[in-house]
Amino acid sequence: MKKHFFILAVILLSALTGLAQRKKKSAEYGLFLGGSYYIGDLNPLGHFNQFTKPAGGAVFRYNFNPRLAARGNLFFGAIEGHDSFSNSPSQQQRNLNFKSNISELSAQLEFNFLDYEIGNDKREFTPYIFGGFAGFKFNPQGEINDSWVDLQPLGTEGQGLPGGAAKKKYKLTQISLPFGIGIKANLAKHIGISVEWGMRKTFTDYLDDVSTKYYDPAKLAAKHGVIAAQLADPSIGTDPNFSNVGKQRGNPLTNDWYAFAGIVLTIKLKEKIPRCPGVY
Repeated sequence: MKKHFFILAVILLSALTGLAQRKKKSAEYGLFLGGSYYIGDLNPLGHFNQFTKPAGGAVFRYNFNPRLAARGNLFFGAIEGHDSFSNSPSQQQRNLNFKSNISELSAQLEFNFLDYEIGNDKREFTPYIFGGFAGFKFNPQGEINDSWVDLQPLGTEGQGLPGGAAKKKYKLTQISLPFGIGIKANLAKHIGISVEWGMRKTFTDYLDDVSTKYYDPAKLAAKHGVIAAQLADPSIGTDPNFSNVGKQRGNPLTNDWYAFAGIVLTIKLKEKIPRCPGVY
């Protein structure tokens, strides 16, 4: 899967580069600066809260016309969640936590509601929407004894073990569908600025390593060590004789989401001046 997404990304970016070389169009390149966060079992409703982390990246935009543009992004961010910050007593008792870096390569289409062109005083502002396709990498880690440990190899919900959540461990390279809204404006003759917010619909419930039920800690410890069992169930305030095995650990009915929001600064590439016929 990882190889297929890499090939697809190269094809998409090559196509965008090829389009940019055509005459009578315009192209831009620039930087994205902002934040990233996730929505999932450890942060079910919190947009732009304490779990929002710094993010950045590179942008290439090709403008077909003043209303339609294609864009390639290479974004880097981080996501995080902690049950201990929740207002829900049940989440506080569950006491799970995670963090993960996010690397995303995407191709998007943008639609401007108004005619827009960098350097054109009559087309200097527009709201816009966008949507596209992305491949991303993540790697959830859990904290124990002031250290962060990779969670996917530990199969915390019994992945790969008899009676576990799945026959195989989830993949750390996945696809997502970015979509969102923004506002563009001219900042200088050759510079544009936009402010945008984009959600990413994923097809995995394991951005946070939490999805289904608690697995037998004794079996986890025997296969992956005591730390695996401790990270799988760090719940607090329970009767020592009580067992969570088989009880709900997460919500498998909804997949996780992540988001990037921030400012995009772009520089318009110099346009070639068309030559008169017969002049070489």
